[in-house]
Amino acid sequence: MIANALIVTIAILLAIGFYVMGQLRFLIPYRHILIHHYGSVILAWLAVVFVNVFAAIYVIQRKFLLKDTGRKLSHVDKQALVGDSSIAATHSPGEVR
Repeated sequence: MIANALIVTIAILLAIGFYVMGQLRFLIPYRHILIHHYGSVILAWLAVVFVNVFAAIYVIQRKFLLKDTGRKLSHVDKQALVGDSSIAATHSPGEVR
């Protein structure tokens, strides 16, 4: 799920970046000055935006893609509590049965 959120976040930020670059063509002659003076600030803001977009995408995926997971897996929990499970119990090597 983290990988999917990362891919979607990168795609969204690339789309936004290409749009902004298209709108700010008039700043091309000043790019060296902007990068030299404000490069670290721009990079910090990009990192903040990346983390926020990633968190939002992750929450949205958890909300909509993991719907009813607890209900769907409740039978596994019931089987584990009762002990009537086809899953073999694991024992430590030094444990006596």
